[in-house]
Amino acid sequence: MSLPLVVGNWKMNTLVWQARELARGIRQHIELHHFDRSVRIVLCPPFVNLTAVAEELAGSSIDVGAQNCWTEPYGAFTGEISAAMLRAIGCRYVLIGHSERRTLFHENDAMIAEKLLRAWEAELVPILCIGETLQQRQLNQTWNVVENQLRGILSCQERSKKWVCAYEPVWAIGTGIAAEAEQIKEVHEFIRLLLNGRGCSHVPILYGGSITPENASVIFSVQNVSGGLVGGASLRVESFVAIIEAAAHAYRTRS
Repeated sequence: MSLPLVVGNWKMNTLVWQARELARGIRQHIELHHFDRSVRIVLCPPFVNLTAVAEELAGSSIDVGAQNCWTEPYGAFTGEISAAMLRAIGCRYVLIGHSERRTLFHENDAMIAEKLLRAWEAELVPILCIGETLQQRQLNQTWNVVENQLRGILSCQERSKKWVCAYEPVWAIGTGIAAEAEQIKEVHEFIRLLLNGRGCSHVPILYGGSITPENASVIFSVQNVSGGLVGGASLRVESFVAIIEAAAHAYRTRS
């Protein structure tokens, strides 16, 4: 069994000095309690704080990830960041297709597929975010939505490369309402079947959506949950480390 993966998505939060303090605090707690032996950890700060966080994490087992990248490797795209630029400053992972990118910035599946290709070309590990809205769930469209959002990557030859799938029900992101364990189990089982059917049994499936220290143990104990994509709770050392500890405990229990 591979180690669980816990990713902290800081979104548009932290000034550079705050990012340094947060990264330093997380590193100190991880190294003190040796959680890195049973959990893989990634921190995804805003673009402007990537270098500072990478410096704070240098020599540790914690990886740095970016929150997005552009569809082209270089060119006249003012305000955008290429995957190659991210790799050059020490990123190993990149979030792609987060629901906030899909809804607020109107990114479609075709654009997201291009970003995946750019990430692989730059030797980054893409974390593909998928998930349904509340209306789609109420209309029983969860399965179609998830399958459609995965279709692009499962139909490309590069799918055998390293990547991560993160299921984030949109209705649970930032709302404080996490999906119930049975709901998570059903969708993760469905995603696992889709992945295995296309030769992607190597791809871990994370859950994201209002993970807290209080519900993390239950979520990480669900079958086919390989870790978590954590938003608000990753902005505080104590809460994020508690979630990592829950992932470590779940791994030891399953092993």
